[in-house]
Amino acid sequence: MPDTSFPLETRTQTRPRRRRAWLWSLLVVAALGGATWWYWPQVQARLSGTPAATAPAGRGARFGGPVPVTVAVAGRRDIPLNLDALGTVQAFNSITIRSQVDGILTEIAFTEGQEVRAGDILARIDPRTYNAALAQAVAKRAQSEAVLANARLDLQRYVDLARSNGASRQQLDTQRAQVAQNEAQLAVDDAAIAQARTQVDFTTIRSPVNGRVGIRLVDQGNLVRGGDSAGIVVVNQVTPISVNYTLPQQELQRVLAAMREGPLPVRVMAPDGTVRAAGTLLTPDNQVDQTTGTIRLKATFGNADRMLWPGSFVNVRMQLGTEQNALTVPVVAIQRGPDGAFAFVVRDDNTVEQRPLTLGLLTVTDAVVTRGLRDGERVVTSGGLRLNAGASVVVSDPVRGSAEPPARPRGARGGQPGGPAAASETPATPARPAAEPGAATPPTAAPVVPPPGRRPGSESTGALPVQPAAPAVASPATAPAARER
Repeated sequence: MPDTSFPLETRTQTRPRRRRAWLWSLLVVAALGGATWWYWPQVQARLSGTPAATAPAGRGARFGGPVPVTVAVAGRRDIPLNLDALGTVQAFNSITIRSQVDGILTEIAFTEGQEVRAGDILARIDPRTYNAALAQAVAKRAQSEAVLANARLDLQRYVDLARSNGASRQQLDTQRAQVAQNEAQLAVDDAAIAQARTQVDFTTIRSPVNGRVGIRLVDQGNLVRGGDSAGIVVVNQVTPISVNYTLPQQELQRVLAAMREGPLPVRVMAPDGTVRAAGTLLTPDNQVDQTTGTIRLKATFGNADRMLWPGSFVNVRMQLGTEQNALTVPVVAIQRGPDGAFAFVVRDDNTVEQRPLTLGLLTVTDAVVTRGLRDGERVVTSGGLRLNAGASVVVSDPVRGSAEPPARPRGARGGQPGGPAAASETPATPARPAAEPGAATPPTAAPVVPPPGRRPGSESTGALPVQPAAPAVASPATAPAARER
C-alpha cells in the first residue's frame, strides 16, 4: 500500500530542500578548499621566518618559485662533553641537636637563622640535680681515699710484726688484699666523678659544627628528655654544601674514565642558562640502584655566597671533557627520515641537496657531524619542510656554525629564542630580514557585498564578477598564484 502518513504535496517539497542542502554543503567545502589553496604559500612564508616579498618566482615552491630559507654554515669548534641531571641540594652535615640528659630547658642561647661556629652554646638545661650528684661522687671518693690510707697503715704494721713472728702470714696476706680492694674502690669513685661531671657538661648544649641553625623545635621552660627524637633545633652546615644527583648506569664508565684524568667540574645551572655555582665531583656511590638502573653521585660546592639551599632541586651539568675541533651545525638543521638523519645542503647555484649525515654528540643548540658534511658548507635551518632534492631556494644571510643569533627585530617579545636569556640553552632563531626598500604593503581588500537577491556564499562559485583591486605592488609570493588563475 502507498504511504499515506504524509500528503503527496509535502513529500514532493522535501526532496528539493534536501538537494539544496547538499548543494550548499558542497559549495562551502569548495570555498574553504580554495581559500586554503590560495593563502597557504603566504602562511608557509611567514612560518619559515622570511617575508613573502623576498620570494621571487622560480622553480621549487608550490607555485614554481624558489623557497625562502635561512641557512647556517658548518664550522669547527671545541664542544664540551656535558652530562645533565636533576639534583638535590643537601647540607654537608645536618645535625639535630638533642638533649642527652633529662631536665627543664632553662635557656635558648641562639637566634633562629643564626650562623654559629663549632662549640657555640645553643641551650642550657637546669644543672642543679647533676651538680648535686657530682658533689656526692666527690665526697664518696674522699671517703674511699681515707679508708685506703688506713688500710695501708695496717698493712705496714702487719709487715713489721711478721718480721718478728708477731703476725701470721695469713694475716699479712689478708691485709694486702684489703689495701688492693680499697684502691679499686677509689678508682670506682673516680669514674663516678667523671660520669657526674659529664652529666653536668651535658646540661650545656653546644653546636658540634659550623653552620646555620633553623627554627627551634621546643621552647624555653619545657621538660626535655634524652630519648626525645624531635630535638631542640637542627644545625645545617652550608659552607661547603653538597649536591646529590643520579645518572643512567650506562654513563658510569665514562665518568670513571674521566675521573682518572683529574677532578671533574660540576656546575649548577640557572633556568636562563647561566651558572649559579661551580664545584667538583666528590664520588659516585659504591653501587647501582637495581630498581631504577641509575648511579648516585655527590658533588661539593664552596657556597660562600649561599646560592645553594638545602632541600632545593637544581639542574646539574657535569663536564667530562672537551671534543676538540668538532664539525658542528645548529641542531635545528638536522631532520629525520626513514634512512636516518639528514640535512639540506645549499649548493652554489642556490639549489639544495638532501645529504645523509652521521651524528656524534648532540647538545641543546648544536649537533656534531662526523660524516656527511665539510667545513664551510651551508645547511638549511628553516624552511626545510617545503624542500625536496634539487629545489631552488632564496637564502638569507647565513650564520656561521652556532654563533650568536642575529639581533631581534625591533619590538620582538623578550624571552623568545635568540634573546639574551636563552642564548646559551635555546637554539638560535635567525631574525626575519627586513623588507626590500620601496616594497609596498598590499592594501587590505574591502569585503565584497553581494547584490540584493544573491545568497551569501554564492561568490565562491564565480557567479559574482571579481572587483578590481586598488593599484599596489603585488607580493611575489602571491603573484604566481594570480598568473595560474
